[in-house]
Amino acid sequence: MERPNAWSNYKKAQLKEVDALAKDYIDFISAGKTERECVILAEKEAKAKGYVSLEDVIKKGKKLKAGDKVYAINMKKTIVLYNIGKKPLEEGMAILGAHIDSPRLDIKQNPLYEDSEFAYLDTHYYGGIKKYQWTALPLAIHGVIVKNDGTVIDVCIGEDENDPVFCISDLLPHLAQEIMEKKANKFIEGEALDILIGSQPLPDSTKEEKEKSDAVKKNIIKLLDDIYGVEEEDFLSAELEVVPAGRAREAGLDRSMILAYGQDDKVCAFTSLRAMLAVEKPEYTTCCLLVDKEEIGSVGATGMRSQFFENTVAELIGLTGEYDGRKLNRCLANSRMLSSDVSAGYDPTYASVFEKKNAALVGHGMVFNKFTGSRGKSGSNDANAEYMARIRGILDKEKVAYQTAELGKVDVGGGGTIAYILALYGMEVIDCGVAVLNMHAPWEVTSKADLYETERGYECFLKGIF
Repeated sequence: MERPNAWSNYKKAQLKEVDALAKDYIDFISAGKTERECVILAEKEAKAKGYVSLEDVIKKGKKLKAGDKVYAINMKKTIVLYNIGKKPLEEGMAILGAHIDSPRLDIKQNPLYEDSEFAYLDTHYYGGIKKYQWTALPLAIHGVIVKNDGTVIDVCIGEDENDPVFCISDLLPHLAQEIMEKKANKFIEGEALDILIGSQPLPDSTKEEKEKSDAVKKNIIKLLDDIYGVEEEDFLSAELEVVPAGRAREAGLDRSMILAYGQDDKVCAFTSLRAMLAVEKPEYTTCCLLVDKEEIGSVGATGMRSQFFENTVAELIGLTGEYDGRKLNRCLANSRMLSSDVSAGYDPTYASVFEKKNAALVGHGMVFNKFTGSRGKSGSNDANAEYMARIRGILDKEKVAYQTAELGKVDVGGGGTIAYILALYGMEVIDCGVAVLNMHAPWEVTSKADLYETERGYECFLKGIF
């Protein structure tokens, strides 16, 4: 059951649509490298399409009716959008859910130190990474520093062409014989992923001060004060993320692919958001949910395991009629969802870890993973055959290119998404997204065709799943 390459079916008009969508995506993912930045971008696009804050609706005591569009934000790291449909909420919603966090390095709370006249920031890696991939790369710092008076200072260093960048040093091959004999997961230890941020002593320091008093570190502290008005203690209440510096780029001589940081899972977040904003006046309420913390188990107040999503649905029930806990339960159980997450693209360089006829082929359209988990489907949401058949019918009718896949060979691959958490409500859920090469590396690769087909598929789902 080979699925055709999506590119082979495009006419000139569609090729223009593919490139236009890819251009918008490159802008989005270049500007939205962190959860906070993605939420800001999503809110801006939602407002432009007529969405209003759910919090404001509640404060003003308004009611919601079919055609109303609202959004809610949780701690500036999670956002959910709702387009109220004609059918009662208790009959269910069509939901697209993606995550907007990506593997990275986080600056520790007490990070700044000097060693041998180099200044460093200590880090802790976030999510599943190959540590050695993060050395000798230009890196940027994104995030916020919050002073103890509540002042929030936005930080983004390394993205503008006039900005400095940072790096993690690596050992030259001439001296690396011993290290090269280690296993790949031991090339670089976690505590060695420290960011080099300076080497110049504090100006006007005496020779004695330079030798004895961390003059390079003091110069960094002075620069932080001069530029941002912060002191070393303010690192205690900062959230600073280290990510690869630079914009996403078209890849390949034919410009058919996209090379970017954070495509797991921002490629699915972008296409979910675009599909959500494109669908107007739905029969059933539509929902786009973009969450944090998936890469570390969906934990915490901004992860999918929190009560944020359920609480906002409860508010919708109350704002469209009389609240009843049974209506909330029915709404969630009757909903249908695509867990919008990426899949591992088949890479012939590493063919031994794939079972090709059940692998996701780059350029062959959106990918459905009926189950994820690992080994004996452990930790999996295994979608019902009836649900998959319903989706097939929708996509075949609209001639959307799609394929099915597993995440690597049995007993080799595996992974998790937010699907199983939403399935706990009793709703129909299946994983569906874009095939990615270099997943979890600093720079990941996707196909423009897959981006386009996935956005089309998400629109078809929102319009026709009921």
